Amino acid sequence: MKSLFLKIFLSFWLAQAMFMVLAILLTVAMRPTRRISAIEALQPKFLSEAVAAYQAGGPDRMRQYLHNLRETQNVRAALFRDRESLVGHSVPHWFVEVANGKRHTADTLIGRMNPQFQMLRASMTEPDGHEYILVTELPPGQIAIFGPNGVPAIGILIAVLTSGLVCYLLAKFLTSPVLRLRKAAQKLASGDLAARVGAPPSPGGDEVSQLLRDFDLMAEQIEKLVNAQSRLLKDISHELRSPLARLSVALELARQRTGAEGQSILDRISLESNRMNELIGSLTTIARLESGVGSIRKQAVHLEDLVQEIARDAAFEAQTRNTQVECEILDELPVSGDPALLRSAIENVVRNATRYTRQGTAVVIRAEKKKSGDLEEAYIQVSDSGPGVSDGELDKIFEPFYRIDDARERSTGGVGLGLAITDQAIRLHGGSVRASNLPEGGLLVEMHIPLQFAQGLQEQRTPVAASGTS
Repeated sequence: MKSLFLKIFLSFWLAQAMFMVLAILLTVAMRPTRRISAIEALQPKFLSEAVAAYQAGGPDRMRQYLHNLRETQNVRAALFRDRESLVGHSVPHWFVEVANGKRHTADTLIGRMNPQFQMLRASMTEPDGHEYILVTELPPGQIAIFGPNGVPAIGILIAVLTSGLVCYLLAKFLTSPVLRLRKAAQKLASGDLAARVGAPPSPGGDEVSQLLRDFDLMAEQIEKLVNAQSRLLKDISHELRSPLARLSVALELARQRTGAEGQSILDRISLESNRMNELIGSLTTIARLESGVGSIRKQAVHLEDLVQEIARDAAFEAQTRNTQVECEILDELPVSGDPALLRSAIENVVRNATRYTRQGTAVVIRAEKKKSGDLEEAYIQVSDSGPGVSDGELDKIFEPFYRIDDARERSTGGVGLGLAITDQAIRLHGGSVRASNLPEGGLLVEMHIPLQFAQGLQEQRTPVAASGTS
């Protein structure tokens, strides 16, 4: 049982119901018997007087006596001779059962447990050999809560249902704050930094209320820190754009006024300026992605065409390193997303692979459709034959500015933002990305993106054949 609500509700209800049932049964079993004892003490007197009335005046006189007994003692009685009724009319079956010894009487424990028919029995044998039996029914009292055979069924049912309602309300009261906290934590984890539990701001309260207030304070601080970081990235990107633009103009002017001997220095300055410009662009992209899903401009995208185009561009650039790029498209992959972001996400992985694969080897791209539960998703694999990544750093390579010193040196041109952009972009499209080492060496990056069969994406098209690009 995984639900805290059910654990609290069922445990409280079981304990409460058992307690109430036991209390009812003990109350019934031990209720006062003073009234029973008083009537029981008079039973021999009632019997002898009823027999005397019968013998003196016959059934009419005996019935008159029993009527007077009912009026004065509030009891109902019937006289039997040799276990045959002398009342002259039919008597209830339980009177006959008591007279024949088939029902317990009120002076026994089992009889006290059966208040619906509180009966007493007295007998005497006359000299002529006839046995006379007087069966007396006590006042029923409060018998509404009792069922057949004296079991307080309705009373127990009412007690169980009442305790169940009380325990349900108690369990709901105790678990409601926990459920609110869980929902707020899920929203916060999904990127909704404005998620709050809504705890009362007043101090005091119980431990749960204090926990809710602490969570809201924590969420508020996280939102402030993330927003401050995002603003910092945006401000840095904006402030560096203008100096770089002026630097580019000054660089061109310097080229015009400098002879051939200074061109190599100017080329180096231009290279570093371009790298700085790329870094600023990456920072801007990271800041935009961290701002949330609202910044994504979604439209219909055929991912198989996008992957094919990225493979062709990467294959052209990979020729300078004597490497190849092989691309295999198995299915049409219609998605709904931001084409620029999706291109950047996949291209960063492919370029990263072409940068670190060994010379003379190939980067393999494979795109196909896969089913995950009830959903279909685009499954894209990019593998290289490079040095790979240590197992402890496989998850860290998707963090901003994280670099692996021994394999990814700064001479490769990376700044540690490409895979971070990939991770953010794929997640904002509802997908996931992971990296693993291949047994034969190299790194495998797997991207999962949910397919979106929107209108306009399912038109008849010529299937893209599996191809290899080098």
